[in-house]
Amino acid sequence: MQDYSPKNFSAELTHLDSQGQAQMVDVSGKASTVRQAVAVARVRMLPETLNAIQAGNTPKGDVLATARIAGIMAAKQTANLIPLCHPLPLQKVAVEITPDSQLPGYHIQATVKTNAETGVEMEALTAVSVAALTLYDMAKALEKSIQIESIHLISKTGGKSGDYSASEL
Repeated sequence: MQDYSPKNFSAELTHLDSQGQAQMVDVSGKASTVRQAVAVARVRMLPETLNAIQAGNTPKGDVLATARIAGIMAAKQTANLIPLCHPLPLQKVAVEITPDSQLPGYHIQATVKTNAETGVEMEALTAVSVAALTLYDMAKALEKSIQIESIHLISKTGGKSGDYSASEL
């Protein structure tokens, strides 16, 4: 186990300066490369709620379109929401929301792509999180017990740390 105490800072802790204070990582010396990240979330609900959303029978309108747009907008605002995140020029943000009657509920997947000096994992995670929260908000009049679950990164490509792929939870 590594010692991350203030007296033992290492180069691995790039978000901390020599005094242990939070800092934005300096990426000015890094090369711009194509980077992509994919994150997922699940939104679990009663079968009746899923059926109402699928039928377009909800009091607030088009739940899925609103959640999809919210996810895209959130990815673009990540640097304003998460301290120390770099603002990035995003070339692609795609949010897919797929019904699953076995869950029952929805699987949300966000794919974010850029050509920059740092990765887009936080943008993908923010996109699925806000899409899931928006889905909840749009459907809470039908069901307050909707559950948002298993938000996680499933893959990332590009950058110094290389590619990453997780098995689905």
